[in-house]
Amino acid sequence: MNQYLSDFWSIWISVIVLGGLVWLTLLVFTQSKTTVKKGEEVEITGHVWDGDLAEYNNPLPFWWMLMFYLTLLIAIIYLVLYPGLGNFKGLFGWTSIDQYKVERSKAEAKYQPLYDKYLKQDLKTVAADSQAQEMGKRLFQTYCVQCHGADARGAKGFPNLVNHDWLYGGEPNTIKTTILHGRHGQMPAWGAVLGEEKVKDVANYVLSISAKTRKFDAERASRGKETFATLCSACHGPDGKGNQQLGAPNLTHPSGSWLYGGTEKTIIETITNGRNNQMPAWKDFLGEGKVHLLAAYVWSLSNNPKAEQ
Repeated sequence: MNQYLSDFWSIWISVIVLGGLVWLTLLVFTQSKTTVKKGEEVEITGHVWDGDLAEYNNPLPFWWMLMFYLTLLIAIIYLVLYPGLGNFKGLFGWTSIDQYKVERSKAEAKYQPLYDKYLKQDLKTVAADSQAQEMGKRLFQTYCVQCHGADARGAKGFPNLVNHDWLYGGEPNTIKTTILHGRHGQMPAWGAVLGEEKVKDVANYVLSISAKTRKFDAERASRGKETFATLCSACHGPDGKGNQQLGAPNLTHPSGSWLYGGTEKTIIETITNGRNNQMPAWKDFLGEGKVHLLAAYVWSLSNNPKAEQ
């Protein structure tokens, strides 16, 4: 940690910045001294192409040099007023964190009464309010689309919020709890315990209960049933329908909606290596008022007649 508390880097950055300004000033000054008297021929720099095309050492126009000097002056004024020279904070003492706090406090003062209004209403009532829905949608587009997608249909490792296949339950208050406090789902790795063949057996049994249209090896599924009852039913239940208290997936649901995919290869990978997935907690960052709006919006996504079932 000492290397980050040392003044060396502050001094080093200041030297580079000030040295650069001095060098640029000297460069502009020397170039402004180049003049051509009336009637005097301009020298050639020595760069010639195709025998006829040459580069002439014409001086820069005065107005152009003036712009360079003005730019250097603005840079000096900026470095005096704002941070730019190592640990020197500038005469204004400006920081991006302070500016963020000021802007956020203004926004909260303006919108907090509106958040408080909806916080007093139950989530289904909020979900039916068009203004609240628009606010929840904007919150979702700002904070949730990176993982769940712009259409809320998720991706590999990130849940689809449009259908009704919920790991921890899709009731309004459960969704709010998930957003407030986050979730940490863990599937233990069974590869070393079971071995390759038994893993394949269990994978085929899981395929056999996930959807009748899925292809699977009946002989392997028969052998995997016993292993499933011994090791897997504790979390997923004896019928494979999962446990929302534990976040254990429903394995009888059509495999196309599974979090990591429902092919034999993916199921084998899951059983062999396990899974470790985390949903971050948003309570401290967003506050309960925003989370309330966001939860109502997310609940509405899977309770819309037009949504995918």
